[in-house]
Amino acid sequence: MQKHLFSFPTRRFLSKSIPHDLYDPPFSHSPKLQKTQNKFKQDPPNLPLKSDLPFNFMYSYSETHPSIKPISFRESPKFSPFGPGRLDRKWTGTSAPVQHQVDRNRFEEDRNRVLGAPLEDQEVAELVERYRHSDCSRQINLGKGGVTHNTLDDIHNHWKKAEAVRIKCLGVPTLDMDNICFHLEDKSGGKIIYRNMNILILYRGRHYDPNNRPVIPLMLWKPYAPIYPKLVKNVIEGLTHEKTKELRNMGLNSHPLMKLTRNGVYVNVVERVREALKTEEVVRLDCTHVGTSDCKKIGVKLRHRI
Repeated sequence: MQKHLFSFPTRRFLSKSIPHDLYDPPFSHSPKLQKTQNKFKQDPPNLPLKSDLPFNFMYSYSETHPSIKPISFRESPKFSPFGPGRLDRKWTGTSAPVQHQVDRNRFEEDRNRVLGAPLEDQEVAELVERYRHSDCSRQINLGKGGVTHNTLDDIHNHWKKAEAVRIKCLGVPTLDMDNICFHLEDKSGGKIIYRNMNILILYRGRHYDPNNRPVIPLMLWKPYAPIYPKLVKNVIEGLTHEKTKELRNMGLNSHPLMKLTRNGVYVNVVERVREALKTEEVVRLDCTHVGTSDCKKIGVKLRHRI
């Protein structure tokens, strides 16, 4: 039986079937790519940016207490999170204070002018029905950072095409929802028209003009948190060392009042702790699944509110 061998012109087949572009070395000059990059290049804005907002710029407005001064910094205050030369305010390590004297009355008059006449009950009901549902596309989530500086820019971006924005709060900030509502209204200029547990609806106002929105310079990165004084002292003020140790052992061996989850809703925690302290000397909260930093923030908020 004879075997037939067939030979094919392999070199000719490969040269015709595979284009030469695939054999170009990497990182070669591509004129098409260069044209597309130049097409989207924009001129930088006028720097430094100037803002007329009458409050000090901070990373978090709701989770930072101005009365508590840091004892040290993890990074030099000369590194501004707004970027070098991008803001006409000087960064102090915790905030960028206003450089000129603030006319608070004029700011309140402008805010009332934008809000206009109060909404009627029917108008409020229509807005609430439109924005209160979980599938609302105009939603902002607030985490453990609370009302941050860049959140203000997100709110105004939603207000370009929507009359209101739905805000969902989770984590440590839900311990003090009054504080969240105050800073949202004070810093954005809007009005809270709906509040249910951790869900808020922030209204922009009748005469809001997106073209005349305030200048809000963005933070380019999250600044390192400063070092604050120790929260839990070895000896509680007014008690002896033995009494403090006895109370701590009593709390560690007691049954937890409630169990806190990570990024949960803590709206009712303060009220339940207040009620428990009327009959108990020490109250324990199970924070096993909560981060260490969140535990410290919870302790600070409970100490100030109870």
